Amino acid sequence: MKHKWYIVHTYSGFENKVKLSLEERIRQHGMEKYFSEVVVPTEKVVEVFKGEKRTSSRKVFPGYILVHMELNDYTWHLVQDTPKVTGFISSLQNPVPLPDKDAEKIIHQMEERRLTPIPKHSYEKGDHVTVTDGPFANFTGVVDEVRPEKGKIRVLVSIFGRSTSVELEFQHVQKTG
Repeated sequence: MKHKWYIVHTYSGFENKVKLSLEERIRQHGMEKYFSEVVVPTEKVVEVFKGEKRTSSRKVFPGYILVHMELNDYTWHLVQDTPKVTGFISSLQNPVPLPDKDAEKIIHQMEERRLTPIPKHSYEKGDHVTVTDGPFANFTGVVDEVRPEKGKIRVLVSIFGRSTSVELEFQHVQKTG
């Protein structure tokens, strides 16, 4: 039987601890051949806090981890009996494997976002923002255009009573109100 991806429900906030605990249990029970990977789906996000750009990690599916494994009675019990695990995503009593293409998509997105962090906040045309950095710091304005592929935003700010279009990076603005 080949390894398949399964979604395991955990206590929210304990995903990394469950991953480490499960990996340790797999080693202790000598079951490495039945498991190939345990993943906490995360993405890198960028935010500006007090004028400093910070990159942090955010869980994509809080309360869930992905396990690439061969399912049998022994592996099921090993996962199920891991502290802070509440169970597999299942149909009645049988865990349902995640289609390979869906798992590959999640892992591919994680890799992409590790290289190109996404902004922690999303913006839409019409949002009110405050510029937090650069020559327009402390100016307020309205979002006119969002270009997520470039990580940029065009904001209309009032300079000497005239509306002026300014292009800024996501991390140089913050939503107001």
